[in-house]
Amino acid sequence: MMRRDLICAAGGLLLFLLARAAAAFSDQGVQVLHTEDSRYQINWTQPGAVDVFVSARPDAKISTMHQLARQDRDRKFETQVLDIKRPYFLLRAEDGSTYRTAERLLPLEGGSDFRDLGGYPAADGKHVRWGLLFRSAAMPKLTDADYAYLSTLEMRTIVDLRSVDERELSPTDWRARPGAKYEAVDYPGDVIFKRLQGFDGPQREQVTERLYTELPGLLRKQYKAVFDAMLARKAPLVVQGSAGQDRTGIAAALILSALGTPRAEIYQDYLLSTKYRRPENEMADVDLHQYADKNSAARFLIAYRNYAEKALKNRQRVPQTKPLMDSRGRPLLQDAFEQIEADYGSVSQYLDQALGVNAASLAKLRALYLE
Repeated sequence: MMRRDLICAAGGLLLFLLARAAAAFSDQGVQVLHTEDSRYQINWTQPGAVDVFVSARPDAKISTMHQLARQDRDRKFETQVLDIKRPYFLLRAEDGSTYRTAERLLPLEGGSDFRDLGGYPAADGKHVRWGLLFRSAAMPKLTDADYAYLSTLEMRTIVDLRSVDERELSPTDWRARPGAKYEAVDYPGDVIFKRLQGFDGPQREQVTERLYTELPGLLRKQYKAVFDAMLARKAPLVVQGSAGQDRTGIAAALILSALGTPRAEIYQDYLLSTKYRRPENEMADVDLHQYADKNSAARFLIAYRNYAEKALKNRQRVPQTKPLMDSRGRPLLQDAFEQIEADYGSVSQYLDQALGVNAASLAKLRALYLE
């Protein structure tokens, strides 16, 4: 009888532990929505009671955070945070597991696709740390209010992936404080824009797909600069491009791959650019014709605008593929990954052989940027 009681007790304990584990936060289902008047709504899918905390620092210990809610079971919590420009929230489940989260897209008046790579699942059951790694499109129209907000991030480094020609048209005038170091590896705009010839022809989809297969090789030095900055602990840092989705999208994908984020999550992050881009904020107010003689980016933009205007004049819709998808309906990023794997065998081999990020460097990156 005693043996049977022990078996039953053990079984009950196992079921209890499994139930507790099931209540722990998963990598899906937690979302932060920012509404007007500094109001935030936090949603989660896990059952059970949840405590909610907030801090101005992404690395704050729970003992130093302000508690907003106790034993909340609604799977939704709304609050107003007036004294913190960028709040970081922490959810604690009944089993003691925690999940840190924040608003992914930064609420900038003149920004485009400026977002935090934090929170994604990574190696060894950890997550990418918030507040250290950012991605963005060009930033020529950030306002004084935007810079006041960005000053709270204490950005240390800006790595600009754009060509010399693109930077001439829309230079980055970073005014957040403290100042950030600006890094860019120069290359002529023709490296990109010659490869985009045919954007107005019947093979336009293949033009973009070919560019994605070539970018990992073309921008080795630029992507290496990103990882060199990360390894030198120059974060928080932001990687920027022109649209913030192609060259920057591959850079973000390589960062997340190095940190052990699953490929499906990487594609999900990549495709957010379709939702979060604001093209009207990505170009400075300049007369492109004044630059056209010597600037390949200006010539390309003039040609594209003429093409679009002609199509509209003829009452035609400007032909477009599905944003960020290839001719087979897959994320264009997949074409880049497949080319990397064809050329190097794996992404990790590309990181090692092309960017100098070896096994020891990967271990260091994960120690620095995961929690």
